[in-house]
Amino acid sequence: MVRAENGTLAGVLEGKKQYQVPLYQRVYSWGKKQLDQLWSDVVELERSMGEDPKASHFIGSLVLASSPDFGAIGVNKFLVVDGQQRLTTLTLLLAALRDHLVEAGHTERANGIDAQYLINVFDNGKPLKVLPTQTDRAPYMAVLNRAPYAGGEDAIGAAYRFFRSKIAAAGDPEDPRNLELLEAAVVRGLALVVVTAEPSDNAHRIFESLNNTGLRLTQSDLLKNYVFMRLGDRAEAIYENIWLPLERKLDSENLELLFWLDLAQRDDRAKQSDTYIGQQRRLERLRNVDELEAEVIRIAKLGDVLSTILEPSGENHPEVRRRLKRIKAWGSTTAYPVVMQVLARRADGTALDDDVVRALTYLESYFVRRIVIGRATANLNRTLLQAVGAISDAEHIDVALRDYLSRGRKHFATDSDVREAAKTVAFYWQGRGPQKKLILQWLEEAYRPKEIVDIDPRHLTIEHVLPQTMTESVRKTFAGGFSADADIDYEHERVVHTLGNLTLSGYNSELSNKPFDEKREMLAKSGVSMNQAIAANASWGVGEIHARSAELAEKIIELWPGPDESIIAVRDEPSVLRSQFAAIIAEIPAGRWTTYGDVAIVAGTWAQPLAAIIASYPMANAWRVLQSGGTVSPGFRWTDPGRNDDPRVLLEEEGLRFDAQGHADPEQFIGAEELAEAAGLEVDGDAITARRNILKPQARAGTGISLRDAQYAFFERVRGHGVATATNIDTWRRPYPQNWYEVRIGDPRGQILLQVNSQTNRVATQFWIGDDKDLYAKLRAQRGALEADLGFGLEWDDRPDRKASKLTISRPGDFQNEAQSTELIEWLVATADTFAGVLRKYLGTPAKPAPVSLGATVWDERTIRAWVQEHDPDNADRLDVLLTSARSAGLTFSRSRTIYPAGSLPILDHGKTRLGTVSLFYFRGQGTSVELNFGRMSKMSEEQRPDAAVMDSFLRQLADTPGFQDVAANLRTSRFASRKPNVPLSGLSTDSLEQVAVALATLTGTR
Repeated sequence: MVRAENGTLAGVLEGKKQYQVPLYQRVYSWGKKQLDQLWSDVVELERSMGEDPKASHFIGSLVLASSPDFGAIGVNKFLVVDGQQRLTTLTLLLAALRDHLVEAGHTERANGIDAQYLINVFDNGKPLKVLPTQTDRAPYMAVLNRAPYAGGEDAIGAAYRFFRSKIAAAGDPEDPRNLELLEAAVVRGLALVVVTAEPSDNAHRIFESLNNTGLRLTQSDLLKNYVFMRLGDRAEAIYENIWLPLERKLDSENLELLFWLDLAQRDDRAKQSDTYIGQQRRLERLRNVDELEAEVIRIAKLGDVLSTILEPSGENHPEVRRRLKRIKAWGSTTAYPVVMQVLARRADGTALDDDVVRALTYLESYFVRRIVIGRATANLNRTLLQAVGAISDAEHIDVALRDYLSRGRKHFATDSDVREAAKTVAFYWQGRGPQKKLILQWLEEAYRPKEIVDIDPRHLTIEHVLPQTMTESVRKTFAGGFSADADIDYEHERVVHTLGNLTLSGYNSELSNKPFDEKREMLAKSGVSMNQAIAANASWGVGEIHARSAELAEKIIELWPGPDESIIAVRDEPSVLRSQFAAIIAEIPAGRWTTYGDVAIVAGTWAQPLAAIIASYPMANAWRVLQSGGTVSPGFRWTDPGRNDDPRVLLEEEGLRFDAQGHADPEQFIGAEELAEAAGLEVDGDAITARRNILKPQARAGTGISLRDAQYAFFERVRGHGVATATNIDTWRRPYPQNWYEVRIGDPRGQILLQVNSQTNRVATQFWIGDDKDLYAKLRAQRGALEADLGFGLEWDDRPDRKASKLTISRPGDFQNEAQSTELIEWLVATADTFAGVLRKYLGTPAKPAPVSLGATVWDERTIRAWVQEHDPDNADRLDVLLTSARSAGLTFSRSRTIYPAGSLPILDHGKTRLGTVSLFYFRGQGTSVELNFGRMSKMSEEQRPDAAVMDSFLRQLADTPGFQDVAANLRTSRFASRKPNVPLSGLSTDSLEQVAVALATLTGTR
């Protein structure tokens, strides 16, 4: 006997109850996508309940069975047959809310959440109200019991930290009513159907029947079935004449987009995940077949509008077509609801072509100006969804859109904002890489005479006129514009990424770090008009950069009209920053640490205002933000009244490890890239690198990272790379905060030193002979043979006034510059390893034995398939498809020896030159992933690489492969140097795996 009833989370959790997840259920597996959707639903419901306390949102069913130890006395226990992911997630959300309330001083309400919804506090042992399966039990209990190590890196910890972050950003500690409404939305507003089976029912069979559903229908499939089920005898004719032409124009994914956009025209709260439910409710109000047929005809006409948005070449009006192409190139579907409304108004005759052009220009201007002032994505989705309602009934859509975007805190930059930002904002790290390039491309188009043939933008990249990395000659020239006591590094980084120093170039690598007098000749010959204008300058320094920034600002103001400044609102930036900091910091897991600089990078600000705000306002996990090098800031203070315990003690309780000098373990560090991803912020890798470059010179000026801390962190990375890649060096010890790192090679007469010099910006690898002039003389006598074996020349220093002597190879490089540091680390380790291998022959020491990797396995196709089948079964079929498709495309699998599964598919051209590798890695928590690494090819000359047409064809095929679009974009913008992102197999379809193998075969020439 099974009974079903409507309910709420409060009804499920209140009272003496416990919900046990059976062993046959899968472990907790919700990721960011599901968490984002739930949080979006809750926030929307919270807003609705503020206007209508009876508002609700249906989240599905909860299927229960009585537990075998269900009793009349004590806690009533149930088995969770279906719905455990939702139930576990919602209790984690409540736990995050409870802990936020505690830190905000609202302990009474926090205790109420504990007793009502999380813990049976009045029963023996205080049993939890939800008890996950054994694998998840420890991290879940850590969260519910507020243990110091709560919020680890497992899925449970990640979900808890996700909600801590969101609540920190959304809840103002000075306005507890918001938190009360949030609690009400979760426990009273989320509606579900509770299905309860009697003790005689077989819970396992119920579970099997619920999950034996095969492939799910898309929302557009469901709507199609619903509509044609109601059309009766008219169904066939309507399908042939109306629906089939629509399907030929739009595939299933875009049909779903069409139905959602249609909903969004009426309700800015419409979520794409609820498209079917929303459309079904609307269609239910239609009374007969005639009304339903009319609705299908209307949707089909709207499909024509969407088809034009997706493929603007079909638009007849040239200026409308140009604006639509630009919006498509921008690559953000957030604009589509507004564009749909604008074009729909023209289609029904209530807007003219000129109105459409102006409205689309304001929309484009809104995007561009936000990038210029550094507000690329903040609240963009919500803002543009609400814009639809603002223009739907307006007499003039262009005026209405501009007025709407001008009001409130929507970051539509004024002309004065643009002028100021052009000089001060590091444009290079704003927004997405392709969007920055588009703005420069559109500026270039505005400067170009009409008769000049356009340059293919695919061959252009963003070029820094004043180089990002200063050679000695560039430094000397640049320093000439400042006083002798100026911090040249800081002044350089202050302007190098601003708009005035950026242009487009088809030969970025050739320009590279050359001084301006050499660049000037190439820029003068460029087909890019902006470059010719730059070349007209006799020199290039701060004055010229500021002048060009001002010129480009005026061009932006001319091309992209701004808001109506008579109605624009004053912005409240401090509270925005505070919420953003709190959201980012809340994502730091227990047992991990980050730096003020890395949080500042993600937030797009500086370390100083960040530290000031952290010191003034309570924030979850603030103690996990340390100085660079992993030391607790001497200025750290608790915001809790009366609290004065040592933050290091708390960090150690959470699992963080410190060395004898008080440095946190670098292996437990979480950087800006991970923080940005966890906080759901759109910050690309190049932007993060550029921001680090801006922050580091300030540290050298004494306002942040100490030189010793920077040296320690750098040599920790050297050590890690050495352990992973060196074959001739026995031991890589832990470094000390000093400017050298010592490597012993088994001969007491000498050692290898890896050195950095922050004064001269050079790094060196050196064989240091402590006290043996005879050995030095012996090696010097064999100089020609030794240098030939090494493959590089040496600086020989007898140091006649000292006992020691040395053999050195050095190169320019600023180890504190993140853009250079990885290359410097690789160079230092490679030269040290070469020294170690070659010197043994000349020193007479035995060769290093082959390494033994305990627990390592030789992974070939057979072993990797077997392992994935057992340990990562959800990805087993996908792995098989990838390997089979690769073989069919002529790619072979190369085995590897590691502890965890790892293999590769070498990508070889016709001449069997290795272009790159497709690697397979297994990550705990993520499963098996694919990485495309073409670092080798990025360093090849143009003659060594495949033809440009072949590479372009490969990138186009990759960009058309679902799941690999970001990979294609990163490879294109980095000229094949990027290895990001790893693509989890779990997110790839069979078609995607087959397509990527075909694309790779294009490079190898096997297809």
